[in-house]
Amino acid sequence: MDMLAGSVGFVTGYILPFLVVLTLIVFVHEMGHYLAGRWSGIGITAFSVGFGPELFGFTDRHGTRWKLSAIPLGGYVKFLGDDDPASIPDYDTVASLPEDVRKRTFLGAALWKRAVTVAAGPIANFVLAIAIFAVMFSIYGRQIADPIVAEVRPDSAAEEAGVRPGDLLVALDGNPVATFDDVRRYVSVRPELTITVTVRRDGQDLDLPMVPKRTEITDQFGNKIELGLIGIVTNQESGNFRVVEYGPVEAVGQGVLQSWHIVTGTFDYLSNLVMGRMKADQLGGPIRVAQASGQMATLGVAALLQLAAVLSVSIGLLNLMPVPVLDGGHLMFYAVEAIRGRPVGPGAQEIAFRIGMALVLMLMVFATWNDISMLLG
Repeated sequence: MDMLAGSVGFVTGYILPFLVVLTLIVFVHEMGHYLAGRWSGIGITAFSVGFGPELFGFTDRHGTRWKLSAIPLGGYVKFLGDDDPASIPDYDTVASLPEDVRKRTFLGAALWKRAVTVAAGPIANFVLAIAIFAVMFSIYGRQIADPIVAEVRPDSAAEEAGVRPGDLLVALDGNPVATFDDVRRYVSVRPELTITVTVRRDGQDLDLPMVPKRTEITDQFGNKIELGLIGIVTNQESGNFRVVEYGPVEAVGQGVLQSWHIVTGTFDYLSNLVMGRMKADQLGGPIRVAQASGQMATLGVAALLQLAAVLSVSIGLLNLMPVPVLDGGHLMFYAVEAIRGRPVGPGAQEIAFRIGMALVLMLMVFATWNDISMLLG
């Protein structure tokens, strides 16, 4: 009985929130492709959430099969003339079609229409994230604190650089900061990298070089996270914690800014990974996403939606990477086609897609291995 209750709890606490979040992100991504394709006059034969055997679905009046498939780890839009869900064209079939039908295939569409249709998926992910953040900011506002130091930790980078309680942080590497969160976000992705912190003390600005220390911390759910810290703390008295409310237009602007922070933070992490300043064990796969979904669900719908926004930006950004099979790989081929004046040959495309698929599978295996290692402690 305890085992049954535990299994039910696992499904409702982790699997269900994960599927809700992933389905939302996948649906919006594929809807971006679908709407752009329809607008471009490209025929669409299938819209699937999930891969593998169809569980249920229906065919609309345009001939598109809308379906939910058995493996809920992605989705696809299949265009007229595609050989498979990865949008690899069936050249022989397309060549045999009548001229009027061939023009409605993805391969037969103008280059700019194909590029717009492919790019629309990741763009839709960014739009989803901005919309979620905007709604959250409109409803709940944003809690901020002034970047004023209340305490300097012993043996920290800040103490070594000469930071004192009461100092106001005004810039990091010449970039102005307005809130304590701006400082935390900038410093956390720069472990072991010299930065210049400008503090205002007694009306005078001082530039203090320091090196954030790479530190492993444990969050409220027990997850271990590695980031850069300089060892400063603020509090209610010094930081003046408060909630800033936003109107609809301001909230959208904040949504764009928050999404941009995720993009830049991702590139900063990848840069640190390449330079050896951070470990690769923070790259997670489906298991870690499911765990994070369950953890956020315990904090409420708002927290789960914010996780969905973060993941939506991440998936949109991942899909723009110039790797064959991903949307960015297709866009790379279109860029080459635009320069050469003719498309890349079918043979070269097939080889590239096989390489791209191998890279994606290797990344998935590596991320899943990290997930298993995390679970085993």
